[in-house]
Amino acid sequence: DMCEQLLAAEQNTYHNTLLALRGFCSLHAQDHQGALRDFQRVIEHNSPHPNSCIKALCGRGLIRISGGSNYLTALDYITACQLKLDETIFTIKSYVPWNQRGLLLKVLQEEGQMMLQKKRYPGGSSVSFQKKQTGLCMFLTLKVFCFVLFCFVLFCFVLFCWLFFPSRDAPGVFQLASLLVELDSSDEASQILCTDALYQMGRGEEAHKMLSLALSRNPQRAPVLARLALLQLKRGFVYDGNQLLKRLIRIGDSSCLLPILDIFQDEDRKLLQSHCRWRALAILKGKQEAAAIKEAIAHLSFAILAAGGYAEDCLLTRARCYGRLGQMKTAIFDFNAVLKEDPSNVQALSGRGFVHLALRQQKEAVQDLISALKVEAGAVIPAILSLKPEAQGLVTGWLLQHGRATLTKLVVTKDLPGEETLGDLLTMAKALTRICRAAQHHIFYTDVLMANGRHQEALKHLQEAFGHCPAEDFVRARLAVLQLQSRNVAGAAAPLSVLARRDEKDLAFLLNFVDTKQQQHLAQAAAQEGKVLMKSHHHEQALGYHSLAVLASRDSPRYLRRRAACLMHLKKYEKALKDMEKVIQGHGCNSPKTQAGDHCCQGFLLLALAQEEAAVQHYMEALQLDEPLALGTITNCPGRESLSKTFHKIAQYNFEKQCYEEAWKLTDYGLKLDKSSELQKLKARLKREASSCSIH
Repeated sequence: DMCEQLLAAEQNTYHNTLLALRGFCSLHAQDHQGALRDFQRVIEHNSPHPNSCIKALCGRGLIRISGGSNYLTALDYITACQLKLDETIFTIKSYVPWNQRGLLLKVLQEEGQMMLQKKRYPGGSSVSFQKKQTGLCMFLTLKVFCFVLFCFVLFCFVLFCWLFFPSRDAPGVFQLASLLVELDSSDEASQILCTDALYQMGRGEEAHKMLSLALSRNPQRAPVLARLALLQLKRGFVYDGNQLLKRLIRIGDSSCLLPILDIFQDEDRKLLQSHCRWRALAILKGKQEAAAIKEAIAHLSFAILAAGGYAEDCLLTRARCYGRLGQMKTAIFDFNAVLKEDPSNVQALSGRGFVHLALRQQKEAVQDLISALKVEAGAVIPAILSLKPEAQGLVTGWLLQHGRATLTKLVVTKDLPGEETLGDLLTMAKALTRICRAAQHHIFYTDVLMANGRHQEALKHLQEAFGHCPAEDFVRARLAVLQLQSRNVAGAAAPLSVLARRDEKDLAFLLNFVDTKQQQHLAQAAAQEGKVLMKSHHHEQALGYHSLAVLASRDSPRYLRRRAACLMHLKKYEKALKDMEKVIQGHGCNSPKTQAGDHCCQGFLLLALAQEEAAVQHYMEALQLDEPLALGTITNCPGRESLSKTFHKIAQYNFEKQCYEEAWKLTDYGLKLDKSSELQKLKARLKREASSCSIH
């Protein structure tokens, strides 16, 4: 009311001062609209009063905080500080209540920091802010010029800073930070804001002095240590910079670097990055203890942060350090960061593969190592050779296992799984021969060459690796397959039969490289040789030839029967039984006589394996199909009397279970073999027990 009376009484005396005072009165009375009108009138007045303008700017800034316009608040207070800092300090202390001053200081700190970090406008300096700020300062300063010469000089200084200093925002933020320090000299955040502004203005020595003073008060403050370390490196004091970085590492707060890096200039960030990288490498060249590795990791982390979050060489080195410390998942995270930017990075692929190796994650390790080999095998092979022998063996074993499975699928289905190609398999196989000159690696390389149709190269490689007369059965078998290309069937059968006795799966794989007609000739030759050996009682050798005949003929029943007979001589009844089961499953167009013989053979094998119940079923089937042939076969082996006892045993068992129909059937067939008294007595009992039932 008093201000309104004075304004009404004297229109031209202290008009702006009274408006500013009334604005603060309205503000304290929570009349923000009325306060804002008065402050705007002062600022937009044709003959503004400097001190009144400062009060109006401070008052309008408070109103803007309540409206959520923190950035505009900072603009008002920066403008006020540039007009007259002392008057701005006096206004805040006199007119801003204590319960609002804390919020005001916090808002100004945060906005000042964001201006220095260029977070208002991603493209660089806050140009829009400068235009608004400079325009407002120009307007006010020119209006006040007639009254206060100092304001004009201050404006010229601000304009000079805006044009020539590295950061256009820095002078204004420095004024703002100076205000905050004057209001609370013990507040560290305000001091740091002031040093950041000084740094961007190129006044590094002043920033260094202020930071040194702050560090003397609190030696463990990470934000202060980080800034001092950079300034010392910038000044060329490498030793002092290292000591400060060590103290920062001991504190363990590297997150303080994130806001600082937005303030540092590009050349200083590069300086910090190169220094920290150099320091980490120097540490790793020396001691390999856990503490030294951790210190190197910290320096590498600083270098990565200084590079903006991505530095390929530092990420790779840090990942290896994490691997040494056993922090495998963290190591994978760094390798992934590199691969995200460069999916074909050989060091990252092989490094991640080795981490998966340490974790015994076979699938992932093989996938990464194969990808690395595809890109640059010459860089991956030395890395594998640098591993311990146990790890090398694991790597080569996994690669060979994967390569074998892939190649087998290729030659069987004529198609490769996934994105792998024959060229990829060839690269992997060749790498295996360079890593370890084991026979299995050279054999795999030969197989891949054959799959590529490069038979002459395969033959040459085998002869170079094993000589012209190799002793290894697997090698001789491959030479035999290559000989088949020149139609040498007779010479190929012998080594392939040896392989058949050792590894039928490998032989089946090799036969995929032989065309159908040659396989037929090979099966015939092998079967003939097996027959000759059987007659001379060389059953072990004959078994190899018969197995070769079976595989080459794709399980021909004729050759299965011959192999089963050979296995029976060797008393390998279970394997013989499997062959006869395949034969019987293929019954269809065979004559009853042939089928009866197969069932007799099957029955004999089941008896040999003590499976009597199943055996008599096959004998009954044989008797049904061709009774004369079956009786003749049974007479030779196992004997009619002996087999009738087995029939009696199984019939008696069914009788006790009250399965009279099955018991009668067994007894009836048993009597066809031998009219034994036991079977006749059992038949009589069946008649008595089942007199009320129709058995026939």
